[in-house]
Amino acid sequence: MKQNPLISVITPAYNAERFIGDTIDSVLDQTYANWEMVIVDDRSTDNTTSIVEEYRKRDNRIKLIVLEENSGSAVARNTAMENAKGRYIAFLDSDDRWLPEKLDKQLRFMQEKDIAFSFTTYVRILEDGTKTNAISTTPESVNYDDLMKRCVIGCLTVMLDRDKVGHLKMVNIRTRQDYVYWLTITKKGFLAYGLPEILAEYRLVGNSISSNKWKAAKRNWYVFRKIEKQSLPKSIWYFAHYVVRSIMDLIRWRTKR
Repeated sequence: MKQNPLISVITPAYNAERFIGDTIDSVLDQTYANWEMVIVDDRSTDNTTSIVEEYRKRDNRIKLIVLEENSGSAVARNTAMENAKGRYIAFLDSDDRWLPEKLDKQLRFMQEKDIAFSFTTYVRILEDGTKTNAISTTPESVNYDDLMKRCVIGCLTVMLDRDKVGHLKMVNIRTRQDYVYWLTITKKGFLAYGLPEILAEYRLVGNSISSNKWKAAKRNWYVFRKIEKQSLPKSIWYFAHYVVRSIMDLIRWRTKR
């Protein structure tokens, strides 16, 4: 097994001028050097592309693709994956960031266990970068049924071995496409293995942790019924788990903030 394979960092960006520099810096600070960062700009109307261009001029590991029209995160991520050259891919959104040893530790974790799909613990940070006490839970592993009850996987923490899982596309929906992607992979029989170490920081923009809960619930119901095509009783069963655990997570967040 090649010990230092290329890792492709998949980053969709839309009007991300406030945070994209911080995100790119966190990749440049990685102790693991054999990476490329494929940033797909989803037709931003701010200075996102010019900021990325400045970084690209300084480091040729950074790639920039600009979509012809605003198409959503799924199209942006799929475009990045189609142009990615690495055996491994890791996801990082344009307002989040990684700790310096993230790629190094996670790759070693996957190689030692010979696994296809991994995720890590992450901590929530405020808009200004201040860390909170809200830390994700990271079970040893999760399967399809576990994820249908509750998605414990943060997109910013995922790393995949494409030699094992294949070159899969995300479903073209505006939200929850990453969740459906994890379901698609685990439905093929792969387990997602958790690395219980904080290696990423998820930025809370605005009131994102508590806003639009009803919309989020409707999106999950849509995933259960329309994407995963579960029966009504089964969908209700999964949805009940989702609601209870979402309430528990919200309470936990409010007490730890």
